Amino acid sequence: MKFKFFNDTGRIVTIHPATYEHGCFIDNKDAIMPLEERLFILPRNTYPYVKLWDYGSNNGLQLLVSPTKE
Repeated sequence: MKFKFFNDTGRIVTIHPATYEHGCFIDNKDAIMPLEERLFILPRNTYPYVKLWDYGSNNGLQLLVSPTKE
């Protein structure tokens, strides 16, 4: 399954390390800049569980995409 994330937050979004550990493939592992899109490829027969943490204006946002079975 493919999941696209579009960063419309106006802030830089980093990717949580567990995203990789849970089996997602990401087309680009760099931080997601404002107005940038990122493609996540999840294992077959899963759907994305998505969580975004806000660590304040100095530390930015962090995104977790975790494959979840149906």
